[in-house]
Amino acid sequence: MRSMEVEVIYNEIIKPSSPTPQNLRRYRLSFLDQISPKAYSPFLYYYSLNYRNGKPSYIAEISDKLKKSLSQALILYYPLAGRFLDDHFLECNDDGVLYFEARVNTKLSDVLENPIPSELNKLLPFELDEIAEIPLGVQLNVFQCGGIALGLCFSHRLEDAMSCLVFVRSWMAIARGEKDVEARPEFISGDLFPPRDMGGCDPASVAITKNMCTTNITKWFVFGAHNIEALRAKYEERKSSEARLNNHTVQKRRHLSRIAVVSAFLWSRFMVVTRSVELDVGKSYQILHPVNIRPRCDPPLAEHSFGNYYYVPLTKGSITCTCTGDEYCYNLARKIGEEMRRIDKDFVKNIPVKGDDLLENIKKDAEKFIKGEEVRFFITSLCRFPLYDADFGFGKPEWVSSAARGFSNLVALFDNKNGDGIEAYICLKPEDMAKLEVDKEFKAFVAPNVAVPRDVITKIALVNGATI
Repeated sequence: MRSMEVEVIYNEIIKPSSPTPQNLRRYRLSFLDQISPKAYSPFLYYYSLNYRNGKPSYIAEISDKLKKSLSQALILYYPLAGRFLDDHFLECNDDGVLYFEARVNTKLSDVLENPIPSELNKLLPFELDEIAEIPLGVQLNVFQCGGIALGLCFSHRLEDAMSCLVFVRSWMAIARGEKDVEARPEFISGDLFPPRDMGGCDPASVAITKNMCTTNITKWFVFGAHNIEALRAKYEERKSSEARLNNHTVQKRRHLSRIAVVSAFLWSRFMVVTRSVELDVGKSYQILHPVNIRPRCDPPLAEHSFGNYYYVPLTKGSITCTCTGDEYCYNLARKIGEEMRRIDKDFVKNIPVKGDDLLENIKKDAEKFIKGEEVRFFITSLCRFPLYDADFGFGKPEWVSSAARGFSNLVALFDNKNGDGIEAYICLKPEDMAKLEVDKEFKAFVAPNVAVPRDVITKIALVNGATI
C-alpha cells in the first residue's frame, strides 16, 4: 500500500437530537474507569460501496444518514456527548461528538491488500495516545473508488471495547431505521465499583509513559485457523508425549483456548527477539491480559452494561533456558487460562471491598515497572466480540481494523471476518520488530498479510468494471 494522503474537507459537532435531562447530567466514573488508560481506542470499518453509487450525491446521503442516526444514538448514550470534569465525574452537557469527513487519495482495495497500521491512523479523527478529553470522535473517509472507511476513536477513560462495539451496533441499527434497537444501555458501573481517592496515582499513564516512544513500530500479522490448530496440537502433544515417555498417566486437561495458545506463542517469540533469557534472568516478566468481567458478575451483566468492565490479571513467565520450547509454551498457555479464570464471581464481588488493597498493589507494580525491575507484555483480545455487526444499511464491513500504537510490547488481537483466524497488531521497539519479522518460528505460523481473501479483493476491484 502506497502512502495515503487524507484531506479533511468538512467537520461538524453532532449533538444529541434531544437534550439530556438535568438528573442525568452528572455521570460518575467507576474505580475501573479510573485505572483505565487515558487514551483512545480505535476502530475502523471498511465498506466496498458500489462504484456507481460512489458519486458525491450518494456519499452526501451516507454522511447525512450517519450524522442523523448518531444524533439519535447519543440520546441513549448521552455520556459520549459530554466532557470530563475530573477523574471522578463526566458532565453530560451535550457538547457533542466531533465529526469529520475526509477524502483519501487511494483505493479501498489497496488498503485491504496490504494494510500498514501507521497509514491507517490517518483515517482516524484523533491521535490515539494523547489524553482523551473528548469521549468520541468520528471520521468518514471516502476512497477514490467510492468505498468508505468509518474511523472511530473512543476514550478508554469512559468505556471498554465491548461498550464501544455495542454502541456501534445500536447506532447502525438506528441508521437502518429499526425501531426496536436493543436493550437500552445501563450506566451503573459507578454504583457497582465506586470511584476512589487515587492519591495522585495514575497507574495506566505510568505504564504508557514508560513504554511510549514515537519510534515504536506497529505491524499487522495474521494467524490462520490451520496454524492456530497446529500450534495448539504442537503444545498439547508435546506435553502428552513427555508424560507417556516418563510412564506418567496422561490426565485429561482443559483444552487450550486459541487466545491462550497465540498469546503463549507470541510471548515465546518476544523472549527470543529481546534476548531476555541471556540478559535479564533476574527480572520479573509478566503478561497482562484484560478479562471482560460482565459474565463474571453476580448476577451476570448484559453486554449493554456501559463502562469499563474488565480486570487485568498478571501471568508470570519464568525465565529459563527452555522458555521458548513447546512444553514451556504449553504450561504458559495453561497458566494464562488459569489466571483469566481466577477473575471469577468471588473476585469481582470483592473489587469494591478490596479496592484499596488492589490500588496499592497496582501502585507497587507500577513502581517496579518504572525502575525497570519488571518487563511487561500487554495482550488485549477482542476475539469473540461483535466486531462485524456494524451494518448501517449497505451490508456488513469488508474488514474491521485497529491502528498503530506508540506503546511498545503491546499486542491487540482481533478475529478475522470468518471468525476462525486471529489478526495481531504488534507494537515493538524497531530493533525488536526487525528481529521478529525474520524469526523462522514466527514466520512459520503467520499467514500473508491480506485483510480479506484475494478473490474478494479482486471482486471489489472489478465492481462495475472499475479499478478500485
